[in-house]
Amino acid sequence: MNLKKEISAVHVMLVDLKLYLNTHPSDQEALSKYNAYVKQLSHLTDEYNQNYGMISSHSMSPYPWQWINEPWPWDYEANFRL
Repeated sequence: MNLKKEISAVHVMLVDLKLYLNTHPSDQEALSKYNAYVKQLSHLTDEYNQNYGMISSHSMSPYPWQWINEPWPWDYEANFRL
């Protein structure tokens, strides 16, 4: 669950920075932070995929095709409180 929380937090930062960069495209510091978060999200997602299965439909799948192991996202135990 901690890894999922970290992935969620980094994803929120990326969304926030994307919105900011839409109105401030020349802000080098913000762009640098955005790129750092993209790398961090990639590493976290790879770690999750290797240990727990695919976290999104854009994740690489091991052979054979694997989408999800229990619980499903709408199941109570799959969710967490921040």
